Order: sequence, then structure tokens, then C-alpha cells
Amino acid sequence: MSRDYSPKEIEARVQARWEADKTFEVTEDPQREKFYCLCMFPYPSGRLHMGHVRNYTIGDVISRSQRMRGKNVLQPMGWDAFGLPAENAAMERGVAPAAWTRQNISAMREQFKSLGFGFDWSREFATCDPDYYRWEQWFFTQLLEKDLVYKKNAVVNWDPVDQTVLANEQVVDGKGWRSGATVERREIPQWFIRTTAYAEELLKELDETLGDGWPEAVRTMQRNWIGRSEGVELSFKVKDSAEQLTVFTTRPDTLMGATYMAVAAEHPLAQAAAKDNGELAAFIQECGQAQVSEAAMETMEKRGMDLGVRALHPITGDEIPVFVANFVLMGYGTGAIMAVPGHDERDHAFAKKYDLPIRQVIAPLDGSEIDIQDAAFSGAGKVVNSGEYDGLSSDEAFEKIAQRLEGEGIGQRRVNYRLRDWGVSRQRYWGAPIPVINCPDCGAVPVPEKDLPVVLPEDVTFDGSGSPIKQMPEFYQTSCPQCGGPAERETDTFDTFFESSWYYARFACPDADRMLDDRADYWLPVDQYIGGVEHAVMHLLYARFFHKAMRDIGLVSSDEPFRNLLTQGMVVAETYYREGEGGRKQWINPADVDVERDDKGRVVTARLKEDGQPVEIGGVEKMSKSKNNGVDPQAMVEEYGADTARLFSMFAAPPEQSLEWSDAGVEGAQRFLKRFWRAVQEHVAQGPAPALDVAALNNDQKTLRRQTHEMLAKADHDIGHRYTFNTAIAAVMELMNAVGRFKGDSDQGRAVVREALESSVLVLSPIVPHITQALWEALGHEGAIVDAAWPQHDPDALKKDELEIAVQVKGKLRARIQVPADADKQTIEDMALADENVQRHVEGKEIRKVIVVPGKLVNIVV
Repeated sequence: MSRDYSPKEIEARVQARWEADKTFEVTEDPQREKFYCLCMFPYPSGRLHMGHVRNYTIGDVISRSQRMRGKNVLQPMGWDAFGLPAENAAMERGVAPAAWTRQNISAMREQFKSLGFGFDWSREFATCDPDYYRWEQWFFTQLLEKDLVYKKNAVVNWDPVDQTVLANEQVVDGKGWRSGATVERREIPQWFIRTTAYAEELLKELDETLGDGWPEAVRTMQRNWIGRSEGVELSFKVKDSAEQLTVFTTRPDTLMGATYMAVAAEHPLAQAAAKDNGELAAFIQECGQAQVSEAAMETMEKRGMDLGVRALHPITGDEIPVFVANFVLMGYGTGAIMAVPGHDERDHAFAKKYDLPIRQVIAPLDGSEIDIQDAAFSGAGKVVNSGEYDGLSSDEAFEKIAQRLEGEGIGQRRVNYRLRDWGVSRQRYWGAPIPVINCPDCGAVPVPEKDLPVVLPEDVTFDGSGSPIKQMPEFYQTSCPQCGGPAERETDTFDTFFESSWYYARFACPDADRMLDDRADYWLPVDQYIGGVEHAVMHLLYARFFHKAMRDIGLVSSDEPFRNLLTQGMVVAETYYREGEGGRKQWINPADVDVERDDKGRVVTARLKEDGQPVEIGGVEKMSKSKNNGVDPQAMVEEYGADTARLFSMFAAPPEQSLEWSDAGVEGAQRFLKRFWRAVQEHVAQGPAPALDVAALNNDQKTLRRQTHEMLAKADHDIGHRYTFNTAIAAVMELMNAVGRFKGDSDQGRAVVREALESSVLVLSPIVPHITQALWEALGHEGAIVDAAWPQHDPDALKKDELEIAVQVKGKLRARIQVPADADKQTIEDMALADENVQRHVEGKEIRKVIVVPGKLVNIVV
């Protein structure tokens, strides 16, 4: 065994052995308990960042520790390969998206391997592989057959320069985020998935099925996104028209306080009124250019125009003005609202702006006075100013008014959901083609299974001006599968969430000649899913929908895709900058800065290494390109080794918390590994240790052995159950300090040291798998440590012959005494009173009571 720790040589050798032995390739084994551990798969950007390192190290530690517990462990890896970044790269670099993506996959695969992650690479796929997306195309046709897919016109954000639909987040100040062009709101045909058909089940199982395994914060976010609400859908007649205006309200108890109504710019009433009103038409056009993200809607100025249309109150018959308003969206609910300004803050602000009536119809239950003109009262209470409903509670009025509306046929109770059907159409190129043929006679016809996949052409010239396949007759010109006449392929592609909604299931059977085979039911559901909280809503919700739909088609038998969920924290680091021209900040990488810290480790001064001049301290931020505070994992592996990177990322913070990058912490992690290596090397150099004879141990040897088994008990709980790897690592470090202090060259002294070293090597092996494999071999073991059994603590070793007991007099600590572990209360009391220091503090005083807490303390009351 070499005296010096050489991570580069060790890691290359160990990784080569894993690859040659196919260590992490697994097959189904019904005789063993399975464990499927999965990290959210990455987008192939070409370079790993420290967030990747942390995320996948967490998954690898869990996978390796579960394997050591005897489970059949699957930990696969693949690539979320479609999406907008590849198109942007194609425009910037002049390379086709497919070529750019596959180059990046190759580079990132090697980076992953260099970090020692135990992935089953035999299951690898990229979502841009036709063999993968053919099955989601097939699945789409099955959903279409079950009426879970439909096409309708929908209002979208349209970039007229890039010729594409933009997500709300890609519209900045009304302009396309890339082109800078003024974004238009267009109504175009879009494909939708009926996710709302599963809304109740998606909501119910958040608590019934996932309550023990998912973070409460994530379940709350999903619960709010689904947004179940009970209310009444009712109709207002439009004066001098056969039309009716339908709205949904959760507060029918406030119906008598409705003083105006508002509709979306795209609502038929607004469109009809604008035909002969130029000012109104201009306002509606302006609304069509506004952002529609929820964040933007919350902060934007609420504006509207009177349509000149009057609705009739369904109970009083009063005329109510109808406005078109920029805060009402056609895609939400009915595209119309009943405004009750006395009891809704937004409605109140709009009413004040346009001098509309504000009527109080709910009073606080406690009888307190409120000024409804000054601010809305949005709580439940007692109904007032509502005729026959006066005096009822809000709940009682809900029932009475709902009954009346239902009885008159102008309303009905409904359960409504904030959740909307999933729009999966994207007018982009780099995505899976939607498998539909549009025939002028037969309409939208699904592509027959025998003709799948519809392969996306990869040899294209991409300039960003619309999708290339829309200009490729050889792609879109075809014949109708039903009538044989000329037809055109759909040129929209799937939302990339479509691919990431079922990849976890395909990993179970990546070579199947159908979407999923019986192997899926062996591996699913995923036992541990790991990824960022930023995916807590959309990705997880769509994956849950997909799983239920796959279940109902007969592809899986479980109800949920992910049994347990861990959302890891961010990796953050210090930021530094200098101000350039116009006040623009020029961010400087921390590696290029020399810093001085105070006694609490806080940066107090910072200077650029290049010129020695001061730089500004920007504070701790998430690692990002924009703040130039990222650390290159590859450079770190080359300088320190993969095990150091892994150890630091697991030791610096619990998985759920943010990890603050620290060069000193990285260096400390490597120093520990060097000490660990040296401790084993020095032990091995003394020759083989004899067998451990527990009965022959002296007190010091028993103490070290007890510390070893205390560490094993803690590590077993912290790694196997709590996933608090940092505390398990700390326990090993404490044990190694005890080994360093231990004096004992006798046979049994060396035996207990060997047990401590072997136990530490085993416990750390999931975290630092390369060095521990080398140390395992040095300690005389031939097999792979990943196949070794997880070490168990010996309960007998935890027992102490003596216990230290604190002795207090009048609540103040006066002594610590050693008592036999099996001493009874009277013995402990007698030993405490016999202590010299205790006697000094009770001398001449009456002892009123002696309280003995066995194993902990004695309190003497005088």
C-alpha cells in the first residue's frame, strides 16, 4: 500500500474495474427486494455544474447504501435532450441542434463517469432518440382514442420575428426575450391533454398516498396549483339579447353585492362590441399584447372599458354594466367574472378607479364596524343588505342562494379547479413531432402505429425564423391514412415536459418493443426521486398524470410514479464585482479573488489577484453564469479528486438545505481523506491484526470499541433513514480522531483499531467510493466494497461499565462522578453525597431532598 494518497491513480483504477465488471448493471430478481433510485435527468448542456455534482452524489450515496443492505438497486441515467437551448445554440454556433446535443451528451457522460456515479449505463437513452419518442407518439394516439386529447383555438404569446409561441416567462416588458419584438396575443389551434380529468385523483392522493414520502411544501404547492374550489356556476342574461353571461363564483353569498361584470379581451361580447367602436378595439388590441403570467397579473395596473352592454342580475333583475378588463383571461374559467367590489380587493380597486358602486353585503361576525368604501372585506361573515338572505351566515346563504339558482335553472353547484388542461403544442423544431395527419376531408387523423415513429428530420439548416420542418414539403406532405387523399403532417412538436413525464418508466425496460413491458411493474414506483424544488409543480404534476393514464391503459399497475421525493437545496457561493461604464456590474469569479475573513468566516476585504486592487463584495448567491460565481467540477476533480468533491458536497450541509461553496471546506475534505488514508496505511504496515476477543478487552479498548459502534448506530440511522449524510460523516471523523488518540499496540488494541477502520471504510464507501475501495483492499478484502454488507452495530458494545453522572446542589453543578452502570438509586445517592466537593457545599445545611435521575444526574436540595 502506497504511503501517499493519490486520488487520480486510485479513481482511474477503480472506475476501470467497475466498467470491466459491469458492477452497476442490474436485472429483475423477484427473490430480492428492489430499490429504484432516480435523480431528475439532466439537460445536455455540455458541462456539469456543482448543482449536478450535489444532486447526483445524493442519489449515488442512497443507491450504494441500499445496495449494501442487500437490495436490488436500479440507478439509471439518460438525457432530457429536446428543447429551446439547442435551437439557440444552433443559431449562435451554426451547428444543427441534433449534432450539438449529441456532442454535449458525449462530453457530459465522461464527466459523470469521472465522478464515480454508479449508473447503469446499459439503460441510457436520450429523449431525442426516435426509439424513445415513438412510444410517447403512440401513447398520444391512445389518449386521443380515449378522448383525453383535443384540439382547440387558444390564445398564445406570439413572437412575430422568431415565428413561435412564447411561454409567459419568455415575455419581458411585452417583448420577446430573444428577438426583442413586440409580442402579439394570437389565437391559434393548439393540442391539449385533459389533465383536468384526473384533477380529483391528483389532489386526493397527495395526502392519501404521498403524505409520508413527499415534503409538505411540495404537496402544498401541488395542492394550490390544482386549486379545488366549490362554488356555483350561474348565468346572467344580457339585456336586449338572447345571450347569457356565465360565471363561476365560490362566494354566492355575495351575489347581491355584484355591481359590475368583466370579460376577457377575447370574449365574444367584447369582440362584438369592438366592431363598431374604434377606441374599444384599440384597447382590446392593447390587452392582447400584455403579459399573462400570474406574477405579471398581480402587479399590473388593472384597466378596463365599458362595453356599453348590460347584464341583468339573476335575482333582482338590476342592470349591471359589463366591462372588458385586462385582468380577466379567456383561458381561465368562463372568461367572465361577477365583480363584488365590497368583498374582493381586486374588484374594489377597479371599482374605485372607474367610480363604480361598492356595496356591502357581508358583515364581520364579531359585529365590528368596517368602511367598505375604504377597503374590501373578503372574509366570511353575516349577510346584510341582501333582502330575504339578511342575517344568514355566509355558509347558510351559500346553500340558500345555490338552491334558488338551481331551482330556477340558472345556476348549478360545481367543483372547479384552478388546474387547466395541458397545452402540449409547440411551434418549434427541436421536439418530438405530434403524430397527427391533417386531412381536408377527414380532419385530424392519428398516425397509425405501423407508421410510427414520425421521425424529426435532423439534417436541417436552422436560422431561428420559424421551424425548419414547416418549410420542408418532404416532411409534411403525405396522404391521409383513412381516405388516402392528399394531407399534411402536423408540424407542431410536443412540449418537452411530454418526454420528461414518463422517462422514469422507460428506464425499467429501455429495450422493450412496446412502450412498457412487465419489467415496469417490477421496478415501479420509483422508491426515491431526487431533484430541485423548481420542478415541484409542473414536471411532477405531469408525471403523476402520465402515470395514472398509463395505468388506465394497462401499462403499469401502481397509482403514483414516485414513492418518496427529496428536493435538494441550491449550491451557493460568494459573488464579487466591479462597476463598469453606466453602472453595469462586471462579475468576477471567486477563484480570481483574494479575500480576508473575520473570526466568523465572513469576507471583509476582497482584491482581484491580477492587479491587487479592491473588488466589491456582492454577497452569497446561487451559482450561475450570470453572476460568474460557478465552480467547474471538472477542474475540481482534476485538482482534488472526485472523492473530495463528493465528500465536501455531502458534508457541508444536509441535502434539503443550501450548500455554501467554500474553498477552505474543500481543502478540509481532502485533508481528512489524506489522514484517513494514512491511518489505514500505518495500521496495515504493522502487519495483520489478530481476531477480536471482546472478553479480553481492557477499559480503553472497550471505550474505543463503544465509540465505533456508536458511530455505526448513528450512521445507520442518518444514511439509511434520515439522509443526513453530514452528521454521519461527522461521526466517522470523531471516531478517526479517537483512533488517532488511542494508545495500544497490544494484540487486542490493534484488533479494536482494525474494527474501527473497517467500520469507517464501510460507512464512507457510498460517499467516497474510490478511496474506500482501495482501503478495503489494503485491509485484506478481495471483493468490491459495493458488494459488502452494510455494517451493523453491536448493542452489547454500546453498554458502559461505568456512567458519568452530574451532581447538582440547589441546581448548580458541583461534581461529576463515575458510578457502575448497574448501580441502583441508593448507591448513586450515596456516591454523590460522598463526593468531596459536594460535601463542601452541603456542609452545615439540612438536606431536604435528593433527586436521582438514573444515568443522568443527581440534584441535592438543601
